[in-house]
Amino acid sequence: MKTNLKLVAFSSIFLIGLTLSSCQFDNKAATPKDGVAANNTEILSGGIKLIPITTPKGVFNVWTKRVGDNPKIKVLLLHGGPGATHEYFECFESFLPKEGIEYYYYDQLGSAYSDNPNDSSLWTIDQFVEEVETVRKALHLDSSNFYLLGHSWGGILATEYALKYQQNLKGLIISNMMPSIPDYVKYANDVLGPKMPKEVLAKIRALEAKGEYTNPEYLNMVQENYYPEHILRLPPATWPDPVKRAFAKMNYPLYLKMQGPSEFGVVGNAVLKNWDRKADLAKIKVPTLSIGGEFDTMDPKAMEALSKAVQHGQYLYCSKGSHMSMYDDQQTYFNGLIKFLKDVDTKK
Repeated sequence: MKTNLKLVAFSSIFLIGLTLSSCQFDNKAATPKDGVAANNTEILSGGIKLIPITTPKGVFNVWTKRVGDNPKIKVLLLHGGPGATHEYFECFESFLPKEGIEYYYYDQLGSAYSDNPNDSSLWTIDQFVEEVETVRKALHLDSSNFYLLGHSWGGILATEYALKYQQNLKGLIISNMMPSIPDYVKYANDVLGPKMPKEVLAKIRALEAKGEYTNPEYLNMVQENYYPEHILRLPPATWPDPVKRAFAKMNYPLYLKMQGPSEFGVVGNAVLKNWDRKADLAKIKVPTLSIGGEFDTMDPKAMEALSKAVQHGQYLYCSKGSHMSMYDDQQTYFNGLIKFLKDVDTKK
């Protein structure tokens, strides 16, 4: 699951002056010239589309952006968190466009550019699954072209979507996510925790026992000892800008509701605490790629087992990768992802 760096979120305001005399509009009507259809908002907005989502608490908009144009391969990206943003996927721009692969950035409800209802009753797995289905319909994705890639929490969401709506999918990618939260918690506590210096782990355990998850000492120890080993294998100060921006904008109340405050699993009454789909993986029929990193917060063996449990699975092992293998083992990650997409497209 995505951890929270507690970075201070900030926003920038851009003031754009529009000089009407410099734009080519008819005097009688605001109809653009040069052959641009007035109702083609995606062209006018650079691929951005706001999609209305109906919820029990009203209608809200979620933000999407299309990159590329390929009628046969369209990848919808589900970010982690819960409550992170699409921004850490920006490294995909260095790999997918030159391969002719179309993909979509998407901020889930409550994240970044999408509306934030600030209503914790909406933070449920079922609500997010229905949101993805609404987004799919609005983007005109179907089984002839629709690939769903979920990373971390997005992998849980992708799994749940596939179990309910796999008839709409052409392919599924579960990136850096195990199929069981209890197993993830056990791996974090029994395997990864003991790899930390004993004195550091003892202090972390003591602070967690007191519930002091936001204590600066706790956060600093985790950031210095856990993040650069298992989240992204670089010193946090040198993490790529898209990652910093995504974590700076983390919706912490949403993260807290679904994931909980601990950096070593899911505790308390968090929504995801008991999530486990190991027994249901055999129901997934669509071609599925599971991606895992050797140094991941998730057990790489469990992610390999996932690929064997589905009906048509493959495993992509990133030997240098952590939870964000798309950054610290890029060549393995993207070569494997691109090959999977093209192989499924050509039915290899």
